[in-house]
Amino acid sequence: MAGRIRDEDITLVRERTSIADIISETVTLRSAGGGNLKGLCPFHDEKTPSFTVAPARNVFFCHGCGVGGDAIKFLMDAEHLSFVESIERLAARANIQLRYEEAGPAPVRPQQGQKQRLVAAHAAAAEFYAGQLGTAAARPAREFLAQRGFDRAAAQTYGCGFAPDTWDALTKHLRQKGFTGPELVSAGLAREARSGSLIDRFRRRLLWPIKDLTGDVIGFGARKLFDDDDGPKYLNTPETPIYKKSHVLYGISQAKREIARQGRAVIVEGYTDVMACHLAGVPTAVATCGTAFGGDHISVLRRLLMDTDAVAGEIIFTFDGDAAGQKAALRAFEDDQRFVGRTFIAVSPDNMDPCDLRLAKGDLAVRDLVARREPLVDFALRHVLTRYDLDTVDGRVEAMRRAAPLVAKLKDREKRPEYVRKLAGDLGMEIEPVQRAVLNAAAGQGSGSAAPNRGGRPAPAARVRSGEQGVDSPQSMVEREALKLALQVPVLAGPMFDALAAEAYLNPVHREVREAVAAAGGAASGTGGAVWIERVRDACGDLAATALIGELAVEPLRIDTEPDPRYVSITLSRLEWGAVTTRIRELKSKVQRINPAANKDEYFALFGELLSLEQHGRALREQAMGGL
Repeated sequence: MAGRIRDEDITLVRERTSIADIISETVTLRSAGGGNLKGLCPFHDEKTPSFTVAPARNVFFCHGCGVGGDAIKFLMDAEHLSFVESIERLAARANIQLRYEEAGPAPVRPQQGQKQRLVAAHAAAAEFYAGQLGTAAARPAREFLAQRGFDRAAAQTYGCGFAPDTWDALTKHLRQKGFTGPELVSAGLAREARSGSLIDRFRRRLLWPIKDLTGDVIGFGARKLFDDDDGPKYLNTPETPIYKKSHVLYGISQAKREIARQGRAVIVEGYTDVMACHLAGVPTAVATCGTAFGGDHISVLRRLLMDTDAVAGEIIFTFDGDAAGQKAALRAFEDDQRFVGRTFIAVSPDNMDPCDLRLAKGDLAVRDLVARREPLVDFALRHVLTRYDLDTVDGRVEAMRRAAPLVAKLKDREKRPEYVRKLAGDLGMEIEPVQRAVLNAAAGQGSGSAAPNRGGRPAPAARVRSGEQGVDSPQSMVEREALKLALQVPVLAGPMFDALAAEAYLNPVHREVREAVAAAGGAASGTGGAVWIERVRDACGDLAATALIGELAVEPLRIDTEPDPRYVSITLSRLEWGAVTTRIRELKSKVQRINPAANKDEYFALFGELLSLEQHGRALREQAMGGL
C-alpha cells in the first residue's frame, strides 16, 4: 500500500497554492471589498453571490450552503477527489515533489488516486492521437479539417488527433506507459473484445480532446471519416468517473476567461463550430458533447458569467434554421428561466452553422451572426404564431392561448406589459384579452417568474444554534469578532485571546469554536492562513462549529483599517465585559432571593463576589470603550 504523504509536504502545498487561482478556474470572482472575492457558489444554485474567497488566508466559505475550507477541500468538493488526489493535483501544479512516509521520495506514486490516473491516461492518449494525425494513414482526417477551413496550426491549437486503423495501438502504447487494463476500460479509452482481450474504443476516426474547466483532457469526440464505418457519425467517450456529458462543454477551457471578461457565452452545436467561432473572433463559443444543453451546463455557465441580479450576462444560442434547430431553440427557451441574464438566439439567414458560414462568407459573417442575435422570447413567439392561421378567429384565439404562457414565463416582470402589447399587435387583437390570457397563464405557473432556484438554502450553522444570544445581539457579534481575530490574525490575537476562557462565550456554538482553537494549540501557536484554519477545523468535534469556522475565516473584520493590538484588546475587553455583565445580573438576582438572616454566610459570599465583579466590570468597560 502507498505511503502516507508527509505532513510538512501537505503544509507546503497549502502555503504555495493560491486558492483564488484554483477557484477562478471554475467560478468568476469579483472584488467584495476588504481584500475578499465573491462569486456564485459552485455547490448550490443561487441568485446572489454568497461564495466568498479570502486570498490572504487562502480559504473559502459559502454563506448560503455553509461549505468552506482551503484549496484542498475545494478540489475535493468541486471535482469529487479524495484528500490524497487533491494534494497530488495541487502539488503537481506547484511543482512540489511529495514524499510518502513509507514509500520515500517518488515522482509517481505506485497507486495514485483513480481520477488522477485516468486524467494522466487521457493526457497520454491525446498526445498519441495528435502524433498520429501527421501520418500517411491520417490523410482523410487532415483533408476533413482542411475542407472546413482548419489548417495545421488550428489542428494543433485544439489538439486534433487521429485514431489509427488498428485494433489496439493505443492500448499497447498506454500499457507500455504503465497503465493497467482496468484503468483503460474505466477511462473509456479501451473496451473488451469478444475474445476477452482489450481493443481501442476509437478506430479510423478524427478526434477532438474534450477538456474540463481546468484544461485536463477527460474524454474524446470522434468523427466518422470512412463510408464503410458502420458506427455513428460522432462517437463520444462513454460516462466515466471523470467524464459526465451533462456537465461537459467543449471549448470551455479555452473560452472561460473571455466568457467571464465579456459576460457572454455563445452556445453552438459541434466541435468544428467552436473552432470556427474562436478563429473568427468569437472566443466565447462552447458546445455540448453528445447531449442536449441542460441544467448542469447552465450551472457551469452561470458561475463563469457571474449570472446575478447585479451582473446579468448574455447567453446566445446558435441553431440551424431547420426543424431540428427550431425545436432545440424552443427547448432552450424552457431553460431560459434558469438564467438571470438575457438569452438570445442567432440563426443564419441561409440556415448555415458557424463553420459553414465561415467557409462560405468569412470571419466577419460569423461575427455578424452573433451581433444580429434576437431575444429568444421573440423567436419563440414568432415560431408559435407561424403555426396558426391568424386570418381566422379560431387561429388567433388558439395562437393567443399557446403564446400567452411564453410571455407569462418572462422572469423580468417589467417586460411583460410590452410583450403583451407586441403579442396583441401580432395577433391583431385588443390588448385586454391577451393581457387576461397572460395573467391566467402566470397564475397557473405559480408566481409566473422563475428565477434560479436557490436550492433550499440551509441556514448557516451559527444561525441554527444561537443559544442564549441572538445572532445579531451585541454579545454575539463581539464573540464572532473575537473568534475572527483568532482565526484570521492569530499572531496578533495570541496570548490575549488564549487568556480568555471559553466560558466568556455565551453562544454555545461560539464556545465550541473557542474550545477548538484551544485544542489546536491556542491562537498563540498559530501562524495564520489555511494551514492554521484547517488545524482548528480538524480539532473541532462539533459539526455546526466546524461549519462556522469556515464562515468566520472569510468574514471581514468590523474595522476599516488593519487590526492592531489595541483593536484586539478592545474586542476582547468587550467580550469579557459582556460575559461579566451577564454574571453580575445572575448574581444580583440570586442575592435578592437569599434571606441574609437565615443564610448569612452564603449571602455575604455572593455579595462579596458581586462587588468584585462590578469593580472588574467597570475596568473592562473603560478598556472596551477604548480608554486604555
